[in-house]
Amino acid sequence: MVKDSLNKDNMSSSDNELRSRLTALTRDLVLIPSTDSRPRERKRCFEFLQNHLEQGEGIRTDYFESRGYHSMVVRPDGVDEPDVLLCGHIDVIEHSDPDCYHSKLNEGRIYGPGTGDMKGQIAILVELHRALHTAHPGLSLGLALTSDEERGGFDGIRYLIDEVGLRCGVAIIPDGGSLNDVTTEEKGVLHAQVMRSGHEAHAARPWLGDNALESLIQSLSRLRDHFDQYWPSESIEEQVNHWFPTCSITICSTENTTPNRIPEKATAVLDIRFPPPYSVESVISQVRDVLGPECLLQPLMTAEPTHLDPDPLFCKATEEMTGNSVRLVRASGGSDGRFFRQQGIPVNLSRPLVGNLHAVDEWIEIDSMVRYYRVCESYIRQRLAISINGMG
Repeated sequence: MVKDSLNKDNMSSSDNELRSRLTALTRDLVLIPSTDSRPRERKRCFEFLQNHLEQGEGIRTDYFESRGYHSMVVRPDGVDEPDVLLCGHIDVIEHSDPDCYHSKLNEGRIYGPGTGDMKGQIAILVELHRALHTAHPGLSLGLALTSDEERGGFDGIRYLIDEVGLRCGVAIIPDGGSLNDVTTEEKGVLHAQVMRSGHEAHAARPWLGDNALESLIQSLSRLRDHFDQYWPSESIEEQVNHWFPTCSITICSTENTTPNRIPEKATAVLDIRFPPPYSVESVISQVRDVLGPECLLQPLMTAEPTHLDPDPLFCKATEEMTGNSVRLVRASGGSDGRFFRQQGIPVNLSRPLVGNLHAVDEWIEIDSMVRYYRVCESYIRQRLAISINGMG
């Protein structure tokens, strides 16, 4: 946790004004349900942000699209490779209640779907970009917003880097860690579908069929036993003993539409996370060996373990603006940072205080949003050697 300096009573008047702006912008963004199944809402979110970013001369906005997913890149005229690039994603997790996309304020937090992942951080990035370019026209600072991070980032940041050729000196991605936790390592990822075939029959005569679902469950049980060997015997504590491979079965289904049919085919989806020295290739090989030849494994999304190489100057700015030491951490989750690292671009990955991510009552702490804004502002000022006069 951060010191009492985060208390709004100790904030300056400029911080209180910033606090109000960030709160209002975050709550407006939450009202736009920019989920994977709502492409029109994702487009509307970009339009809303474009209206907020509209400035005078000297700033250009480029739009890109890959397989129905849009991205927005904002840069100064004549600057194709900004030294600092602010990065975020406007897509949020889908919830079963379509009317849940609204927010409330309670005890210094904004509660609502997507507040901490990452509508609150988008508000910070957009406001920071607008304020810095207003004070310092032509500043080598860019902004890249995408709409597919929750499904892997391949049509967002990956597309911008590999297909469009987007480059920068360093990327700031507020999508992991915490206010004083700067992420240095991320586990690798394997999302894969497992399919098992059998023979259909009437469920009243199971001896006449081969139940694909029951066979798949047995195969998945072997896989669970395999990954259980990596778990520590004691309770798991983040940053203490969490650095081991895990496997979560997230979807299991058949083509059945009636309860009295033995299914001929059954599928499951796996979410596997792994640290080095494991690799995508070695994990796929392990999983196939455990499941056996009866199961077909189809990778859906893969990512190798990633070292993010954060800028020490960012850690220094964090300590200066929060009054607390920085902790360098290793993350079980992944981010779009891996695409930048494939090009050797350092990534600063931390964020304000957030909680209950991917839940309806997800939250972000407002005062920590202000502090994170000030951290990024200070870092950019020091890295680009500009005066703070006129900022914020």
